[in-house]
Amino acid sequence: MPTETVKRQWVKNKMVEVAERWGYEPIETPTLEPFALFEGEIGEDEKLFYKFTDNGGREVMLRYDQTVPTCRYVANNLNSLVMPFRRYQCQSVFRAENPQRGRYREFTQFDLDIFGIATATADAEVMAENLDTYLSLGFKKPVLIFNSRDLMKGIPYEAIVAIDKLKKIGEAGVIEDMLSKGIGKIQADMYLEQVQNIKPDETIKTIVTYLEKSGFGNEYYRFEPTLARSFSYSQGPIWEIVIEDYTAGSVGGGERYDGLMERLTGLKVPGTGIAFGFDRTVEAAELLGLIPTTQTKTSVLVVAFSIDQKVVAMETAQSFRSAGINTELYPEDCKIDKQLKYANKKGISYVVMIGSDEVQARKVSIKNMRSGEQKTLFVEDAIKLIKQND
Repeated sequence: MPTETVKRQWVKNKMVEVAERWGYEPIETPTLEPFALFEGEIGEDEKLFYKFTDNGGREVMLRYDQTVPTCRYVANNLNSLVMPFRRYQCQSVFRAENPQRGRYREFTQFDLDIFGIATATADAEVMAENLDTYLSLGFKKPVLIFNSRDLMKGIPYEAIVAIDKLKKIGEAGVIEDMLSKGIGKIQADMYLEQVQNIKPDETIKTIVTYLEKSGFGNEYYRFEPTLARSFSYSQGPIWEIVIEDYTAGSVGGGERYDGLMERLTGLKVPGTGIAFGFDRTVEAAELLGLIPTTQTKTSVLVVAFSIDQKVVAMETAQSFRSAGINTELYPEDCKIDKQLKYANKKGISYVVMIGSDEVQARKVSIKNMRSGEQKTLFVEDAIKLIKQND
């Protein structure tokens, strides 16, 4: 619905504004990708792929995430990209989920990545930008939770996936999950204990320093040894963003994925980045009352008292639009009361009325729909009034 879409646009515009403030540039990739591009790169969640054979006999799938296609994009355009390459992307992704709160079959992701930098400063920069994004949206205390997959070397992927569910299913559930995957009880206990006792390394310390120097105190971040991230391509620093007042889950997750880039393209181009759950972010922002309640982006409705003033009304509406003011012209001839009710229902701030007296005086009557105040002014003065107050 328009009112919902306006809210989503507000959130997206804020996220774009922060991304561009940090130097990121927009790209877009196709909705349909070759199945071979994603095959073997996601891990056990491949069961969520929307894949099929098209009319040309090609194995294709709907975009599962935006990281894998962006690796292809970077490889295809490497000669024309300036490294380090910072990109953001906001498009739909598709997963065969069981729909529930905060989890959908088609949903929007907002991604940010840096390609070409292998050091932890790149990971730290993305994390700092992430905090800036959620603070700019108005969240009081977004928290960055991070770890490093490098600290889990020697632990098999199946165990990592199980440990990543620790908060949801508890220690007993994690052990049971590992046992179901053929990991012995003694080994499972050892893997869980090993992860729970992970200590920060120099990479983690670099990230902490970067966050502190960027103005984010320790109330905004937390080292979490059991954070594992379930993507098989995750390596190096991994992180998630949580909103403490929002209980449906994290609103974003990121990792380094240098190995993915090399496997997909044969090129040694380091990459790191995050995917924000855009729909969850919108839901959280709305739940916490952060999104402006404006119903419409229209500021002015121009109305004519009769068909005799319609031409002047058209010209007046265009004058407002030329001045950069979002303006509607009521499309049919009807009583003024009906036109005013329309403005009220849509939440339009001003109604500019044109009758025979206004045409003769070469002025317009402008009514503030919030206060009820009404004035008769020259068009130029009416434009100034609106720009001053909006």
